Amino acid sequence: MKKAFMSLKFHDGKEDKKKIDDLTNALLEAGIQNVVMARDVEKYGEAVLPEGAKLMPDYAFPAMKQCDMLIVEFSEKGVGLGIGAGYAYAIGLPIYVIAKTGSDISLTIQNLAKEVIFYDNEIELTEKFKKIVN
Repeated sequence: MKKAFMSLKFHDGKEDKKKIDDLTNALLEAGIQNVVMARDVEKYGEAVLPEGAKLMPDYAFPAMKQCDMLIVEFSEKGVGLGIGAGYAYAIGLPIYVIAKTGSDISLTIQNLAKEVIFYDNEIELTEKFKKIVN
């Protein structure tokens, strides 16, 4: 099974938890397990990080080094998404950008991505990532 670091713009709330769950399930069906900081480290806003700990350099970047790819959900833009993609690119991690159909994908992110994948539902992602895994 492949391992992906998945980043997305996260807001506290049930809708975002559902999005993470749905994307995780779609990727699992394709043979990819994922690491998501909002779920795995921040515990959806309920974790207390140690004093002085910084999410990206202390948690995200080391986790990315343990993964086979970065998947960036870019339906909604965010500075952290770009920082993470830049880091992944610098360490040679393939970057797959996924976004709801009709989303505006910046030229900067397009240039870093191995592939940009638009989708209407998570089932479409399963089929596309099965081809990537194989």
